[in-house]
Amino acid sequence: MPGRTLYAGAAALCDKIAAQVPRIFDQAQNSLANHQKNLVALYKLQVEAALCTEEVRQGRGLRLVGEKIFEEAILQMLTRVLPLKKGVTPADRVVKFIGGYVKFVNEKALEQEDQEGNDEDDESTASRFTARLLQFFYKGFLAKDKNVRYRSLQSVAEMVNHLGLVDEEVYSELRSSLMDRVIDREVNVRVQVAIGLSKLSGTEGPSEEGEQTVQELLLDIMKHDASADVRRAAVLNIPIDDTTIDAILDRTRDVDITIRKLVYSAILEKNVTVGDNDQIMGPTHPRALTIAQRELIIRNGLGDREPSVRAAAASLLGRWVDVVGGQPEAEGEENPDVKVESGLIELLKMLDMAEQKYPVDAVLSVLTSRPEIFQNMIFGHEYWKNLTPETAFLARVFVEHGLTTNDNVRLEAVLPVVTELAFHIQDTFNELSSRVDEEQEARLLTDLTEDERIRYEDARLEKEAILGELLQLAVNLDYSDEIGRRKMFQLVRDMLSEDLLPQSLLNKCLDVLRELSPNERDLIRVVVELVQDLRDQARGNEGEEDLKVASPETSPGETPNTARPSRSNPPREQTAEEKARADATDYKCLLLCIGMLERVDGTLDENSTLAGILDELIIPSVKRKEYIFREKGLISMGLCCLIAKPLAINTAKFFVEQVPHSPASLQESLLQITFDIMMVHEAELRKYRPEIIPVLMEKLLGLVSMAASDKVRAVVCLGLSKLILAGMATDYELVLTNLIQVYLSPKTENNLELRQCLTFFFQVFCYSSPANQETIRSMFLRTYETLKEDREKLDEDEEMISPAQITTLFADWTDPNKLRTVVTNSESQANMSIQLDLAIEVLRSLLEQNWAKEDKKVLCQLLPKLYLPDSADDDKVKELKVLVYALRSRRPIRDTMTNNAFTKFEAAVMKKFGKQLQDFNEEEYRKLEQLEKLFSFVDSIIPDDDDEEIGLDEPKRKGKKRHVLELQDYIMTTTTEADDVTSAGSSKRGRSKPRSKRPRLSNSDDASDDEVTELHTPPPPTRKVPKRSAATRKPPQVVYVSSSADEDYAPTPRSEQSKKRSTNHVKNEEHEDVTFDSIIDGDEHDDENEEEEVHDLLAEE
Repeated sequence: MPGRTLYAGAAALCDKIAAQVPRIFDQAQNSLANHQKNLVALYKLQVEAALCTEEVRQGRGLRLVGEKIFEEAILQMLTRVLPLKKGVTPADRVVKFIGGYVKFVNEKALEQEDQEGNDEDDESTASRFTARLLQFFYKGFLAKDKNVRYRSLQSVAEMVNHLGLVDEEVYSELRSSLMDRVIDREVNVRVQVAIGLSKLSGTEGPSEEGEQTVQELLLDIMKHDASADVRRAAVLNIPIDDTTIDAILDRTRDVDITIRKLVYSAILEKNVTVGDNDQIMGPTHPRALTIAQRELIIRNGLGDREPSVRAAAASLLGRWVDVVGGQPEAEGEENPDVKVESGLIELLKMLDMAEQKYPVDAVLSVLTSRPEIFQNMIFGHEYWKNLTPETAFLARVFVEHGLTTNDNVRLEAVLPVVTELAFHIQDTFNELSSRVDEEQEARLLTDLTEDERIRYEDARLEKEAILGELLQLAVNLDYSDEIGRRKMFQLVRDMLSEDLLPQSLLNKCLDVLRELSPNERDLIRVVVELVQDLRDQARGNEGEEDLKVASPETSPGETPNTARPSRSNPPREQTAEEKARADATDYKCLLLCIGMLERVDGTLDENSTLAGILDELIIPSVKRKEYIFREKGLISMGLCCLIAKPLAINTAKFFVEQVPHSPASLQESLLQITFDIMMVHEAELRKYRPEIIPVLMEKLLGLVSMAASDKVRAVVCLGLSKLILAGMATDYELVLTNLIQVYLSPKTENNLELRQCLTFFFQVFCYSSPANQETIRSMFLRTYETLKEDREKLDEDEEMISPAQITTLFADWTDPNKLRTVVTNSESQANMSIQLDLAIEVLRSLLEQNWAKEDKKVLCQLLPKLYLPDSADDDKVKELKVLVYALRSRRPIRDTMTNNAFTKFEAAVMKKFGKQLQDFNEEEYRKLEQLEKLFSFVDSIIPDDDDEEIGLDEPKRKGKKRHVLELQDYIMTTTTEADDVTSAGSSKRGRSKPRSKRPRLSNSDDASDDEVTELHTPPPPTRKVPKRSAATRKPPQVVYVSSSADEDYAPTPRSEQSKKRSTNHVKNEEHEDVTFDSIIDGDEHDDENEEEEVHDLLAEE
């Protein structure tokens, strides 16, 4: 802007700005509606201020006096806003106003540059004003007041998008200042940092090698910031592109519900298209995403446990259907019958149809959230004539949704009759057979290229997928039409006898056959006859003249028996081709047997036709050396055991013995069979073979640590968990100990299936029965020792959870408040004193066992975490108190943290059971018969030989007491001149012989003998301290006295020793700072005796 010398008017301008700027900000803080008007008014004031300049250096330069006055006025207004905390609405409006003004003034500057043709690099009033504001706010970034930091960063975050063109130095300083505040301890401050960096990341250029970019920092914030608010701010504001979309999709599994919901509603759905134009794809358009990304969105969204997140995901899928359904179809794909469902079909084309679960969930979600689509879908003749995998899949899911909602009227109006659908299935199977024949012929006649092989395979898989969907659809049809039922039955039976039928469709055909069969016996008879026919045809033992082909009108109940040829002639040796054909037929027959046995519940005795299959096909397959036959034979035999009790009893051990010698994939099946037999035939095994259950449990426990793979180990642990919950485990503690070991072992760290299974199992086991909690409590210490040994055997690169985490787990498992019966107010109540018993057990262990320092610390820190009931048995409470005192006296706690935890527990005990312990007296309770064993146990504990504490029955040793106080208080003694020590002692006591280096019990110089007497602690014996040079005064030294052997004490006089032997047992000594309840209350006579001993000892000194 052109300037002129108006220095004479600077004072008037200053008054004008001082009057108008506060008025503008006052209006801006009251309402957002007047911001635009005030932006214009403030800009006019700034323009006028910019004209006020002063010539300097004899007219060769200008001083921008007006701009400085204007900027100072603005900064003065902002200074009043910065100290205001979050949530003050006027302050938020002012921040929004200043951000809007930066945008307004930079837009005006750009317009003026375009009009005047000035260079963009030239400074302007707007750029100078923006730079001054930034410099002002930079100071607030480092303020001690969290409100100032918050408001400064909030203002900069509002300004970032509207800064216009700034110098490289300004940009670098802004970038580094924001990145430095990422580690601010205030959540609100970090939220504003994330917003500011998100707006800055879009303008970031290439970074230097090794330097962290703004985008990388934002991605790190999204993943690792502890605050959900900060992660939410980063997710909502980060630009969406190919480099950030995966990180955004990862937030669909965030622990915060709001973030998961916002990812679907505020990010994915909002950015499907650009603006309101559905023809322009946005970054989250389904066509812009990969298949893996689309399936991740569907799986995480529709599988979320929160209804609000599932609703947001369903809304997104509805939006996808709308945008892809409006796309014009490719030429030649027009279908007049497909209208409303076109969006669903297009969406299915973008998904992997091999993964059946996610497409089904997506379609069901759309049909549920958009009922108008379900009501308006029409399947015309052309729809069924030109089936594709997507259209067949949609028809099948449509039927399932109609059956779920009981909308039979809608289904009858849309679906074809059974006979028509049977013809569609037959045509599809014929096309599949033709494609297979064409592919085999082409492979024989020519060498196919890779593209040709892929094309043939895709065509075959397409027809196979269509046939599979139609068979699944046929299961849900109404077969009241007898003609259609017979047609479908004969068609499915013929398909099963065809070699060209893919193995993946066998089970789907069996599902249709089961729906068509009157009962299980008829289904078994049909499948058995089919298996026998297939095996006979493969071995060439029957001709066409021996076959009696069933007519198309034959019903399931009238299926004729096949005539069997005479087998008097010995079988001839098979050729290699015939043997291969026979093996393929046997394998197909085994698959049919497995599918049939999985669909029946009757016993083997009720279906005698299965006996022939078992002897002729299944058992010989188990004995074969080929892995595929042996695997299917074992599975078939295991399924037979589930419906045949004698067979299960005789072969239960056989399956377990096969596990170590089998591949990992077969081990899973064998273990599942074993566990199924034990669960189904528990009563028979206990009645007829009770000795086999411990053998099975022993072998299964051995597989926990010797499993060949993570999957096998997970199967073993899952089965053992079921056996424990079912009450079949012979040794609960042994099984539970093994499960806890494998649960906490570092070798199962990546076995998420096992960890998830056992996490759920231990909670169900412990919270379902008071007896189960008691079992866990009783095995705590033994399990802790076992895990301690396992920890010592770990390799250097292996890590195990800490002992503190282990004790926390047991405290959680034995918490009586979490017991299911307590929560549901059932008649069977929990043992509310179970953790009181656990505390007694831990205290006994601390007294009896020589635990390491770290283990003692962990066990003592466990005690305050235990639940103490409001009321408990008097004997238990008194036992707890005696053990606490015994631990204090006979197993002293040296570590400060351990002592604090134990003191906290002791205080909790006295607070909870103070009334029950107020009249406690040891001598009286020693006479009680129920406490006799307890006191025998306490008396048998030998005190530590460090002489740090006095036992219950140990005589007084005054020379040792000094060490107790010094060790417990960590007394700091200063080594100075011997004369100073001597003079200090004589001045206090007034004795003829000075004391040397007496430990101080208080900071006062006027401490008297009475203070020592009140603490029940006589002074230590005389110690001769060598004199040191007084030339240099040494700094204080901290002396930690550990035993009596470390210092040279003067011997106690014999007269005093005789007095000590005549006194009573030593009473409980209490520290001046840490108070403990004495288990024996001393009387006045004992206090007088101690006081006399103190004075006598001092007199001799």
